[in-house]
Amino acid sequence: MIKIADIKADEEVKAIMFMAESQIEALGFTEHSVRHSSIVSKWAGDILEKIGAEEHRIELARIAGYLHDIGNSVNREDHAQSGAILAYKILTRMGMEYRDAAAIMMAIGNHDESQGLPVSDITSALIIADKADVHKSRVRVNTTRMSTENLNIHDRVNLAAEKSTVEVDAERGEIVLNIIIDTEKCPVMDYFEIYFKRMQLCRRAADFLGKKFVLVINDVRFL
Repeated sequence: MIKIADIKADEEVKAIMFMAESQIEALGFTEHSVRHSSIVSKWAGDILEKIGAEEHRIELARIAGYLHDIGNSVNREDHAQSGAILAYKILTRMGMEYRDAAAIMMAIGNHDESQGLPVSDITSALIIADKADVHKSRVRVNTTRMSTENLNIHDRVNLAAEKSTVEVDAERGEIVLNIIIDTEKCPVMDYFEIYFKRMQLCRRAADFLGKKFVLVINDVRFL
């Protein structure tokens, strides 16, 4: 079986991920580099592991998490769909079984809130893991927008996010996204302005996994 370590070591994957992040940086969007991909990969696998999924599915979720944004190498628009096709081609070239590659393709193609739906366990874990990565380290410091006036709302929210974690509370049947926001930098309402639709998708993803999605910001439960 192809493992996440094989994916990370592949030269084609490295090249495509480099170009994806280069385009995102040129557009001035928040970081979508190996850092983000690695976090999403880990969290997606952890979610399935903690709900008792088979090791095979856990590994597929980790791979989907790592590759989920490679479509940004083509264009930001419809990056989920282009990334899904790219991932399928890469994975089958590497020798992955067609059904496994197709499962990852489906997950990547459905991870974006604009068109995505939680249609599998891998997809659901990927959706939650991706939307959970809100952190100040994702804001680019080498742009001309780094004054308070020039920061867009995505920058402000991420810059105010001191910490975000995803936990599965098996006893209560919950998947909990816990975020610490510095409200002196950004009001909590700004978070909801840009993340509300994403949180709705996370709720549907948790439902697919048979769990309840819970959002906690600064120790206050919102969902």
